[in-house]
Amino acid sequence: MFPWNSLFSFKNNPNQKDFMKNMQQSDVQSFIEKVFSQVIPDNMQGMMNQHDSGSQKSQKENVRTEHPLHADVFETHLYVFVRIPIEDESWLKKMKLYHTSNQSIIEGIPEKSDRHVITLPALVKKKGASAQYKESTLEIRLQKSFNTQYSEIDVSEI
Repeated sequence: MFPWNSLFSFKNNPNQKDFMKNMQQSDVQSFIEKVFSQVIPDNMQGMMNQHDSGSQKSQKENVRTEHPLHADVFETHLYVFVRIPIEDESWLKKMKLYHTSNQSIIEGIPEKSDRHVITLPALVKKKGASAQYKESTLEIRLQKSFNTQYSEIDVSEI
């Protein structure tokens, strides 16, 4: 499945042993990245870079932009919270809030045509959501859904 023998064939080339002994930490890092880029498909490369140190983050991670509303999303055992800083109190009258089982949707702020979709970290119930405004922050509280409906699928032979 994986070409490990061709990548790590120290028996075939004795100079590779000396090569590994003389490597610096940065050389080891670049060697490992090169090996993994040859072995792992491109669509899985992003997962590899999750554990990089702050100075060695990939360009894909640096491209990530902050949400325009600067919303903070977190979950507790029972709820998912979305906190949005409100710059102008008049936004409260012109905004519309919606949600699906995994997204919170905010329309009408700051401009009337703006629409912001925030992906939630857990599934939430259809009913029971509430929103409160306090100290220049809008807090949306959504009740988590623990009823994951699943059905067994029979496999039949053809």
